[in-house]
Amino acid sequence: MRAAVLREFGAPLTVGEVPDAEAGGGEVVVEVLATCVAPYAAEVFSGARRYPLVPPVVPGIGGVGRIVHAGPDATRLRAGDLVWCDVTVRSRDDALTPDITLQGWSSRGEGGARLARYLHDGSFAELMRVPTENVFALPDAAGRDPARWAALGTHVIAYGGLLAGALAAGETLLVSGATGNLGSCAVAVALAMGAGRVVAPGRNRAALRLLADRFGERVRPVALSGDEAADRAAMTAAAEGPIDMVIDLLPPSAPSAVARAAAMTVREYGRVVLMGGVGMLGGDDLALPYPWIMRNSVTVRGQWMYPRTANVGIIRLLAAGTLDLAPERVRSFGLDEVNDAIAYAAAHGGPFDRTALMPRAA
Repeated sequence: MRAAVLREFGAPLTVGEVPDAEAGGGEVVVEVLATCVAPYAAEVFSGARRYPLVPPVVPGIGGVGRIVHAGPDATRLRAGDLVWCDVTVRSRDDALTPDITLQGWSSRGEGGARLARYLHDGSFAELMRVPTENVFALPDAAGRDPARWAALGTHVIAYGGLLAGALAAGETLLVSGATGNLGSCAVAVALAMGAGRVVAPGRNRAALRLLADRFGERVRPVALSGDEAADRAAMTAAAEGPIDMVIDLLPPSAPSAVARAAAMTVREYGRVVLMGGVGMLGGDDLALPYPWIMRNSVTVRGQWMYPRTANVGIIRLLAAGTLDLAPERVRSFGLDEVNDAIAYAAAHGGPFDRTALMPRAA
């Protein structure tokens, strides 16, 4: 099979023949129809993000595909089935605290690194080996436009964070990082889940207008000034009432003060979910005041990725049309154009911009 391989950090990916993916027990082989190229992929492959990838590796973060082979322990899956391949792989020997690897992308701790050594390669390839529990049936619509549906991998992250914060219908949510690629997904998913109002702060005024134009009065854009106190006041005023939940999806480049200003808008007994990259590359700590958290009974929770059940939920939202992918701007590339795709994704990382790699495309 053909695949794109990262042979060393800082070098372009190379495309060529590699051994075919073969499934062991509890695994399936999937023909990859489309996979999303993250806007920050160039930072990963350059080494700037310090991800624990070990070259040579076929990278990639899940995707849309068709089953080629399913093992004997799969009782529902059949060759030819259209499926979503979830990148978040968990070890099977500790249900309480399983080790996690993002197949072909990243991992957590020594246990995650061991898992990554076994499930080393991701979706920038014609075929991919995937644990059986990581594939989920897709509706026929996904097969008609797999490049568009490959964005499922971004939406499910935001959905996982909203589930972690127990977002309820009618509640007011503030999305810190709303003008980014992932944050804009959180806005869309929250509204699909029934949020009454979404406060969307950011510096990019064009992106704020895009959110307001797409979603109307339920989205309340706030242009940030950089003054922590003033920004907190502006976000609070935009909500026109209590903010029930804050989700932070800011990138590693964002200063902690921006995340703190957003978090501290939440109401008494409110919830704050941290999913972004603030502090991952250095900088100040978040430094939320102890008395504020305690006296206001605020729940602060970290969430990395999402539970397996989130895959089913986000697919249902998409299949029902409650979450609409049609307005998204999608650009597709063939496998031989992988480095062009990475560069394009880096330059088009705004709200609802998607870059897809289609390994079987001519």
